[in-house]
Amino acid sequence: MRRLIAFAALSALAVASAAQAETWKSYATTPTGLEWSYDSDYSYRDTQTGKVVVMQAVGKPGVEPRMGPSGPGKADGVGFVTAIDCKSKTLISLGGYSPKKPLELSANWRTATSAPAKSVEDKALVESACKGADQLTAR
Repeated sequence: MRRLIAFAALSALAVASAAQAETWKSYATTPTGLEWSYDSDYSYRDTQTGKVVVMQAVGKPGVEPRMGPSGPGKADGVGFVTAIDCKSKTLISLGGYSPKKPLELSANWRTATSAPAKSVEDKALVESACKGADQLTAR
């Protein structure tokens, strides 16, 4: 019986860990060496708006101590959650986070005004995150 309980506990822990997975996909590197990525495990299509929602984070490869990309609550986590309208190539920021600021998402982002993707990084995010957007989980 103890083995069964231990196995169930380990299985639950493995499932919980998998749900917290972060698979960062790089989409842009700045001239100063900062690398922007989005978490494909977090990405989804919003059922009410049809927009793609992504968590994006900044990192700098090869530096010590390590600098991102990481999600909220991590010592090197700096980023944003963004909704993307793939058809009009516009963005809405839902909220941001840093080691000193926990992630807080806007409750009324669906009614906020979108801004066009103007920067090189924003255009790259739209292009990368919108590839296969029709295959994302809807929620």
